Amino acid sequence: MWSRRAFLRFSLTGAALAGPLLLGRRARALGDKEKFQIAQVVYTGGQWQPRASALRRLLWEIDKRTSIDPRLEPAEVRLLDPELRRYPLLYVAGDGEPSRFRDDEVERLRRHLQAGGFLLADNAEGRPGGGFDRAVRQLAARLFPGEPLGKLPEDHVIYKSFYLLQEPAGRVMVANHLEGILHDGRVVLLYCQNDLGGAWARDNFGRWEYDVFPGGDRQRELAFRLGVNLAMYATCLDYKTDQVHVPFILRRRRWRVP
Repeated sequence: MWSRRAFLRFSLTGAALAGPLLLGRRARALGDKEKFQIAQVVYTGGQWQPRASALRRLLWEIDKRTSIDPRLEPAEVRLLDPELRRYPLLYVAGDGEPSRFRDDEVERLRRHLQAGGFLLADNAEGRPGGGFDRAVRQLAARLFPGEPLGKLPEDHVIYKSFYLLQEPAGRVMVANHLEGILHDGRVVLLYCQNDLGGAWARDNFGRWEYDVFPGGDRQRELAFRLGVNLAMYATCLDYKTDQVHVPFILRRRRWRVP
């Protein structure tokens, strides 16, 4: 089993560099395949891609706002795909209940998360108790039976890894908290019921695809800030909520939305 540090080193700098070096070829700059890329999980049943443009728009915002060098086109990946290990941030969204994941898919995902991966589950239904909500809770229970999905504390580092946030926003405001699974001191699965993708989605003409309510543009901006925070959390090796980060966090207080 890989350590988290080894996993992220592989994911973000690329094992593909080893080939040319071993062959004695001239080293080249990192290509698109070695950049940070979010991968959306493909599954059967339900709607696995309810907000098709959402991740593309989020990656554009990550590129504009942070020092992360992302690949602007998201990937699509199945849980048994050998390329799964390349993606430190997996995104699973849905509108409706998907088919039950196979045992070997759950085991593969568990190993990926234990090695340093991060899974964001985003409920496009915009309501609790629906089919996707049930599926996420069932998957969480199968992944880590002894570490249940629970409410994320309001002072968790996810709320301050880049922007200072007080609650999760999305297309809707169904829940005023995030839920997560803590494993080895870090969040490996994060669940948002507020339809983040619906707030991020924008068409090729620059028009927002969905209205955001009740907070409008302010709420949409907060949804993007949460997405940026999650990318920072997924790509940092072992982000700790300790005194080392306090000056950095305090300097960013001006980024609070009034």
